[in-house]
Amino acid sequence: MSLWRYANPSEFMRLSGAVMPWCWALTGLTLGVGLVWGFFLTPDDYQQGATVKVLFIHVPAALIAINAWLMMLVASLIWFIRRHHVSALAARAAGPVGATMTVVALLTGAIWGEPMWGTWWAWDPRLTSFFILFLFYLGYIALWEAIDEPDKAADLAAVLCMVGSVFALLSRYAVFFWSQGLHQGPSLSLDSETNVDNAFYPPLLLCIAGFVFLFVSLVLLRTRTEIRARRLRALREAAARG
Repeated sequence: MSLWRYANPSEFMRLSGAVMPWCWALTGLTLGVGLVWGFFLTPDDYQQGATVKVLFIHVPAALIAINAWLMMLVASLIWFIRRHHVSALAARAAGPVGATMTVVALLTGAIWGEPMWGTWWAWDPRLTSFFILFLFYLGYIALWEAIDEPDKAADLAAVLCMVGSVFALLSRYAVFFWSQGLHQGPSLSLDSETNVDNAFYPPLLLCIAGFVFLFVSLVLLRTRTEIRARRLRALREAAARG
C-alpha cells in the first residue's frame, strides 16, 4: 500500500482523526511524567543549582523548533515534486507551531543563560542563527497570509523554507562550527561524555518525547483545519459562480 494515498485530503482526514486521540494521550502522559520527574524529583546541579531544570523545557523546545523547519522543508519539497496539497498545508500548519517553539526556546534560554553568563542575551553564533530562524518563521507565516492564490503562496513559501533551512542547520550545529561561542555543547549526543548527567537523562528524554507528540498533535490539528478552510473556500467560490 502506497503512502501517497494519504496525500488525498479525505484519506488524510480519516487517518489523522484516528491518530490524534492517541497523540494527545501520549503528549499528556510523557510530558506530565517527564516534567514532574524533571522539576521535582531530580537534584539541583552542583554548579547551576535549580536553574539547570530549565533544560526540561528549553532543550525539547529548541529541538522541535529546528526540526519543525526541517519537516516543513520535506513537506515543501513534496509539494514541489508531487504537487500534493496536503503536504503544502502541513508545512503551513507547522509554521506557527515551530515559531512558538522558537520563542519558548529563546525565552527559556535567556532565563537559563542569565545566571550562567551574567547576561540575558549575547550575540553568540548559535543564539544569533536561532534568532534569524525565528525571523524566517515570521516571514514564512506572513508570506502565506499575504498571498490570496493558494498555489502561488505555497510555491513562494516553499522557496523561503528552503532558504531558511540553512539557518535551521546552523542553529543545530553552530556549537561545532564556532567553538568560541558562549553556548554549551549538545545536551544529548552519541558521545556519552557530552550528555547530561544520568539523573537528568531519563526525564529529559520523556520531555523530548512529549514535545514531539505535542508537535505532531498540533500539526495534525492545524492541517485538518487548513483542509476544512480550503474546502469551505472552494464551496464559497462555487456558490459565487453559480
